[in-house]
Amino acid sequence: MAVRLSAAADYEALLDKYDTWMFDCDGVLWHGDRLIEGAIEVLSILRQRKKQILFVTNNATKSRKSYKGKFDTLGVEAHVDEIYGSAYAAAVYISSVIKLPKDKKVYVIGMKGMEEELADEGVSFVGGTDPADATLKPFSLSDFTLDPTVGAVVCGLDTAINYTKLSKAFQYLTRNPGCHFLATNEDSTYPAGDGLLPGAGAISAPLRYALGKDPVAIGKPAKTMLDCIQAKVHYDPARTIMVGDRLNTDILFGQNGGLATLLVLTGITSEAEITGPNASSIVPDYVTSSIGDLRTVGQ
Repeated sequence: MAVRLSAAADYEALLDKYDTWMFDCDGVLWHGDRLIEGAIEVLSILRQRKKQILFVTNNATKSRKSYKGKFDTLGVEAHVDEIYGSAYAAAVYISSVIKLPKDKKVYVIGMKGMEEELADEGVSFVGGTDPADATLKPFSLSDFTLDPTVGAVVCGLDTAINYTKLSKAFQYLTRNPGCHFLATNEDSTYPAGDGLLPGAGAISAPLRYALGKDPVAIGKPAKTMLDCIQAKVHYDPARTIMVGDRLNTDILFGQNGGLATLLVLTGITSEAEITGPNASSIVPDYVTSSIGDLRTVGQ
């Protein structure tokens, strides 16, 4: 059963117990372009107490460099090497885990951030933001030329998804031998500023159905994301806590990595999902209403 935090002593004990704090962003620190009250103050308190801070997001629309721009705009202190997004993890997975040969390329269903991370890893790609794929014209195989060098399809959140992109990806995955099917993450939804919208998992769903198979998922809750972090950062899992708003990504991610978990109720998950008769089987270690609650410990 999750421990419900409420008193200043509860939060003080939490700060004493954990040295590394991993944060989801959307729904934890902000909604869209609106900061959650107290988020900046809490991060400042953690830094003053010499805690290691990492931002672990399934957002695949931005590269780490451009994601830092969002932090800057919102007035949140963050450094590029503290930010781990699923686009970055997917690019590292392609270059370092499956070691896609240099004469092969990736077909991207996704946005500029995915392209930037692939480029930084030295991975060639097609698709993505290419205007040729941003068409609403009916797709015709008679007008399509298969590129035999496409060795992987990576699917992230794409707010300009269309039938042409899905059709091209399907062709590569069914006609190019050994073509890898990857998804940056499988979030069914994501919290935008004014409510929920379909997430990256909803973008890859048509391909999963058409192919009759699932992609290799890179982001939370997959351990692939944690492997990416462990390759870059030293931390003690026993003294690390994952803070998130979603049970089946953030909290499960922490549990899969042997980390403590703190659920905040400012995003996807509601109180009923952890306490009601149909409560989830995924149970966080701690629960609090908002990240801002930690301000009670003071400086």
